[in-house]
Amino acid sequence: MGEAEEHLSKVCKRFARVVPNHEPYPTTFEKKKDPYRSLVRSVVYQQLSGKAAGTIHGRMIALFPDKDHPDPEDLIEASPELLRSAGLSRQKIAAIKDVAQKRIDGVIPEARKLSRMPNEEIIERLTAARGVGRWTVEMYLMFTLGRPDVLPIDDLGVRKGAKNSTAASSPQRPWAPTANAGRPCAAPPPGTCGACSTRRRRSRARFDSVILDRAAARAGIQGNKPRFTIPWIPGSWLRQAPG
Repeated sequence: MGEAEEHLSKVCKRFARVVPNHEPYPTTFEKKKDPYRSLVRSVVYQQLSGKAAGTIHGRMIALFPDKDHPDPEDLIEASPELLRSAGLSRQKIAAIKDVAQKRIDGVIPEARKLSRMPNEEIIERLTAARGVGRWTVEMYLMFTLGRPDVLPIDDLGVRKGAKNSTAASSPQRPWAPTANAGRPCAAPPPGTCGACSTRRRRSRARFDSVILDRAAARAGIQGNKPRFTIPWIPGSWLRQAPG
């Protein structure tokens, strides 16, 4: 059990029941992994099974036999017909070419420079590319850069994991990322638990405020926040309030 699991297990009895049923959260990360290559791969894999996506991605790489991965200039210069021969759709070709152009323009920096940026700046830069959403960048932050303070509230697995854990039902795999699994319970000081102790109302209010702030920012709303309700009983993680 890693340091994160140990701490979160101490402050949250529900999280402690989840940990033994899952593989340890990774403690080493490929921080030098090129974000440009990662985004190209992510675009190729979108809405496809892993096997089919891997085949198409391999065919695309094979179009450039002298390199282990095409440079941005290679993808920009490649004709749509050539990329289509690998099995890429027109939409994905446009997205891949935009990712390549953003790398040339400096919007998508190299891994070393990116690793020194704060989370929100990374999200802003990488989502500027066509076909790259916030969830894709959040996965990069967690599992490539190893950032511990990332909460992908749009992830269905995280929502289900939160619901199942709060309802004391059988734990689900999406709770494996320790930062996401423990965030609702990690807000209070050590020794207490927002989901389990008498301080739950205060800690949940702080956590709800974070969710509302992010939802408002994502909706482009400043000043007045949209009306949301965040139920901590079984149900949706975040939903629009009636009226």
